[in-house]
Amino acid sequence: MKKTYLYLAVVLVIVGVVLVLVEFGAPNANAQLVQYNNRPVPQSVVSQLTVPVSVSNAIGIGSDTVSGLQKKNNSVMYVNGKPAVIYIGAEYCPFCATTRWGLIIALMRFGTFGNLHYMTSNASDVYPNTPTFTFVNSTYSSSYISFVSVETESYSKQPLQTLNASEQNLVAKYNPVGSIPFIVFANESVQVGSIASPGVLQGRNWNGTIANLTNSSSGVAQAIVGNADIYTAQICKMTNFTPADVCNQSYVKQIASQLG
Repeated sequence: MKKTYLYLAVVLVIVGVVLVLVEFGAPNANAQLVQYNNRPVPQSVVSQLTVPVSVSNAIGIGSDTVSGLQKKNNSVMYVNGKPAVIYIGAEYCPFCATTRWGLIIALMRFGTFGNLHYMTSNASDVYPNTPTFTFVNSTYSSSYISFVSVETESYSKQPLQTLNASEQNLVAKYNPVGSIPFIVFANESVQVGSIASPGVLQGRNWNGTIANLTNSSSGVAQAIVGNADIYTAQICKMTNFTPADVCNQSYVKQIASQLG
């Protein structure tokens, strides 16, 4: 009888270890990540998306990214009295999945996210089960910018959120093909498609990805932080380089000069 209890205890321990590995670092657990979709992201995890300035200064735009921003030089677009970043994507989309990482990191340098939820790209798409987050039901507050997000389709490729008339006009003007992700930076520049490959996140989960963000030589950091740095520099141009503690950093000045 004692042996039976012992075997049962061992089995329970093994199951527990497997569950921990799925959530916290097993490299090949992507197929199991779907179970975390739409679960709230703990604030302790969100706080880990704050990348040290030293890492951004070391990475700049990153070796695994290209500056895909298209300069527009139009009058600044405001939402609620502040320069606006407009993101349009979909939960199933692996290229949106990678883009959200860098965008969240950049936006957190200017404000605060609430109610982010875990998400993965669709298992049947290219780069399946790419770990990411969803902006659905999230909140963002900032003294410097406004952020508007539209996730047009769900993980299962069902209709989710609808573009309003203003957002439809932006798509018609800058992105008539309707590619995603699509980001408008206050009418000053736009990004159509991803500027970092979802391939860098394959075989990783959220915590495994976060663990690599501070390693400036890793492909993950080069792609995701490189993305975030490009977005940060563009947002600084939108805000007349405020706040100073963000926009006076050397990586921002270097990238901003490249953006023109």
